[in-house]
Amino acid sequence: MAEDSNAGDYPTEIDEYLTGFDTSLGSVNDVVQKLMAVSRSDQKLDPLEQAKLDLMSVYALNSLFWMYLVTQGVNPKDHGIKQELERIRTYMNKVKEITDRKKAARLDKGAASRFVRNALWQPEEGQDATEHAPEAEHTEHAREAKHPGRAPKAKHNERTPRGKHGEHAPKAKHFRFT
Repeated sequence: MAEDSNAGDYPTEIDEYLTGFDTSLGSVNDVVQKLMAVSRSDQKLDPLEQAKLDLMSVYALNSLFWMYLVTQGVNPKDHGIKQELERIRTYMNKVKEITDRKKAARLDKGAASRFVRNALWQPEEGQDATEHAPEAEHTEHAREAKHPGRAPKAKHNERTPRGKHGEHAPKAKHFRFT
């Protein structure tokens, strides 16, 4: 009977919405009770995760208070809750920046220095750098000194008259289309 007397206090069109809201509010209440039942010492979270949890909890509670103000007919934009939510958002952004910095790729200085050191050629003690440098092997003069009597190697942009397997390249045929 108590439900029948409450039904006359508001339009029947919103009865379904109010029932859904009451169910959702009960679910939120259960979650908040579980969250408050666990002590901070029981939680095994690192400081960053603890900060995320605290910010999420405070933001959720302040959002609920925002909704409460709306249901009471108070404009929350004129209330101090708006500044509080903005303050929490700034802290959430700071935590997000810290998280992103942790996820960012880091330069392994040791590996980079080994890579550069091994990529650069250095002559051993007592060796002449011009005779044994890897670049010197590619010059005609150095090749002739190493292999006397060999013909100089063709440059990349020069064409040889022989094909892939040593045969002469066929002459080009000219076709005339009419």
